[in-house]
Amino acid sequence: MPSLIDEPQHFIMEQDDRKTNKNIGKNFMCRLQCMFSHSSSSESRLSLEDTQQWSQSLERLLDSKYGLATFRNFLKSEYSDENIEFWLTCEDYTKIKSSFRMSSRAKKIYEQFIKAESPKEINIDYHTREQIKRNVKTPTMHCFDDAQKIVYGLMERDSYPRFLRSDIYRTLLENLSADATKG
Repeated sequence: MPSLIDEPQHFIMEQDDRKTNKNIGKNFMCRLQCMFSHSSSSESRLSLEDTQQWSQSLERLLDSKYGLATFRNFLKSEYSDENIEFWLTCEDYTKIKSSFRMSSRAKKIYEQFIKAESPKEINIDYHTREQIKRNVKTPTMHCFDDAQKIVYGLMERDSYPRFLRSDIYRTLLENLSADATKG
């Protein structure tokens, strides 16, 4: 049991932790804004309103360039970014028009994310994995759809709620809120 002598030290450590989190949040905000500072769109600055909307749905989070970057950063910090990387890769894959390029890209996606023991293997069931294995032989723009839906569901049920409770997200909200009240 800590003595009364230990109490001030514990209090100081808590204050230091809060300052550290605040600095981490501010540093992350600066990095995010620098990443997109070249943008001339109306969403060129990170706003409190946008950041608050991320908590409404995973879709809202992923639709925001800052939200996507923050979520990816969070997943990387947890060493679990293979799902978002796969989902984004699939989004890009569906935009391919050339059948040669589609075939080449499908094989790469299979090797990187689908094949058992692949470098960024995603968590999908055996049946889906085998179906994709067959689809990749004659790929279409929809050959990864089932796996992409599964991965989106996993992120929505698991990673996304953790993200909303994370220090990264909470500190970002606190810093934006503090900035907004300063005017």
